[in-house]
Amino acid sequence: MKLWTSLFWCFSLVSGVLAAQSSPDRWEKYEALARSGPVDLDSSSFVELTQAPRDYYAVVLLTALDARFGCVMCREFDPEWDLMARSWNKGSKLDGLKVAFGTLDFNDGKAVFQKLMLQTAPVLLLFPPTIGPYAKLDAEPVRYDFTSPIGAEQLYAWIGRHLPEGPKPPLVRPFNYMRLISAITILMGAITLFTVLSPYILPIVQNRSLWAAVSLIAILLFTSGQMFNHIRKVPYVAGDGHGGISYFAGGFQNQFGMETQIIAAIYAVLSFATIALALKVPRMQDVNGQQLAVFIWGGVLFVTYSLLLSVFKTKNGGYPFYLPPF
Repeated sequence: MKLWTSLFWCFSLVSGVLAAQSSPDRWEKYEALARSGPVDLDSSSFVELTQAPRDYYAVVLLTALDARFGCVMCREFDPEWDLMARSWNKGSKLDGLKVAFGTLDFNDGKAVFQKLMLQTAPVLLLFPPTIGPYAKLDAEPVRYDFTSPIGAEQLYAWIGRHLPEGPKPPLVRPFNYMRLISAITILMGAITLFTVLSPYILPIVQNRSLWAAVSLIAILLFTSGQMFNHIRKVPYVAGDGHGGISYFAGGFQNQFGMETQIIAAIYAVLSFATIALALKVPRMQDVNGQQLAVFIWGGVLFVTYSLLLSVFKTKNGGYPFYLPPF
């Protein structure tokens, strides 16, 4: 009986030693497989990579890339995951810090998904080491659930927070030559188009009357309160409480959309009347026609300004000024 007991304890001791020595062997195996990115796993290799004892961190992405499963986030994040693993494997790391990246697709690891009772994908599991200088007392894996699309930078920072303090490989994105070529092509096309169309475009762009009209229209829009309407989301018109429609809001701090258009039209008439009196009328050669134009445009200016003052008085009954006929 004592002989069998002694043999049992010897066998247990040898098994423990062999198990402790298996972790470096497993690390060397998966480190060799992970030269170009994360290791593609199946159910058996997932168990082998994550079983204790282990002297390394194991970061495993459980995903479902097959189009049958309709996991759009899985397919969107897959290149970000490959980029993250490649950046880590190629960069310089803290001495003794071992991190293995692996990918387990649902088609290759249905048993693991069932054992972990996973109903969604992707899911990221980070297994801390159980032996070695960075061993954790709590060897339970840390889980990251993807609630929204996420880039490699955010997830790389999350993984870094669970690793020991010290230098870590930077995340390096490869230079996007296609974007550079596309930008150069678009720029060359724009320069070519401008060169061909410049004889037709430059006279329009350099037209002083066009710029004066655009500037005047912009001034009329902004002085009449269009920006106020966009900011406050004011109503177009409102009821007056007697079954009718009110086009003007009471008070100088309120206005309606229709009111803005009316004020802009009044300002436009005043502007054109002033421009006509200042520029057009003095150039007329006929004296009698010139006098008639002065009376006409002067009358338009007077009546329109009278209408503007009446609008001011409508908005605020205490406004003291007015002009006939309004």
